[in-house]
Amino acid sequence: MLDVRRLHLLRELHRRGTIAAVAEALTFTASAVSQQLGVLEREAGVPLLERSGRRVVLTPAGRSLVTHADAVLERLELAVAELAGAREGIGGPLRIGTFPSGGHTIVPAALAELTRHHPKLEPMVQEIDSARVSDGLRAGELDVALVHDYDFVPATPDTTVDEVPLLEEPMYLVTPAAAGAAGRGGSLGELLGPFAGTPWITARDGTTGHAMAVRACQAAGFQPRIRHQVNDFRTVLGLAATGQGAGLVPEMATDGCPAGVVLTRLPLYRRSKVAFRAGGGAHPAIAAFVTAARAAVDSMRAEPTG
Repeated sequence: MLDVRRLHLLRELHRRGTIAAVAEALTFTASAVSQQLGVLEREAGVPLLERSGRRVVLTPAGRSLVTHADAVLERLELAVAELAGAREGIGGPLRIGTFPSGGHTIVPAALAELTRHHPKLEPMVQEIDSARVSDGLRAGELDVALVHDYDFVPATPDTTVDEVPLLEEPMYLVTPAAAGAAGRGGSLGELLGPFAGTPWITARDGTTGHAMAVRACQAAGFQPRIRHQVNDFRTVLGLAATGQGAGLVPEMATDGCPAGVVLTRLPLYRRSKVAFRAGGGAHPAIAAFVTAARAAVDSMRAEPTG
């Protein structure tokens, strides 16, 4: 009989690439991970791993077993959700991941909604880049998370995570008022081109927001000269207002925009979603968070932005 916990380790090795990364993510020692994978190989009766230089890679049988592991672990999530639904009321911890702009807009309103309807629920929020959410969900660090993707940075398909759509919003070019208006026309080249020589403010390197800004500028025909790297769009607006450069922000961040900046709508979009482990959408606490997040977005849409 194959052990589910060892199947989980094999899946993480397939996703993360190294035994050290698996050990760090799941708070094991590397030797313990290696030992458990060795036991799994003996249970399977065929080689699952092979050395490739200093790395360990999965054999075809190992990759096939990961596919089955995905299905098994999804069924377990469904079972957990069904058992949770049989209990009276919704309570206990709910670990929520969020990107920064969602953390100061959607999340507070969603938590207020949860508290009204499910006072025994204990939400625990942590800020995390969308690119790391899948790892956090699989490792059990998160139960549910707000994630987003952008034009030019689409989400990577992941069979271990389910998502439900939440919000699609346009992106805006934010520039210092002293720099003048954006170019005329509807293409990125026409709108961003006049600021090819301007310093740029982007999210930190390695984030989806950083990749989006760089690729948008490249699509407009230039490589941005990045001066500042900050993940909070409010800081991007504040820096632009003091003449520090140009940046890109989603519509959500334009409410309460400071004086001294010019906002120009772009043909570029960000899509926000709620993500959770595959099979977990029926869990009462996760379903309650999805409902609360949608109510928060509906409330935001009903309010005028400035």
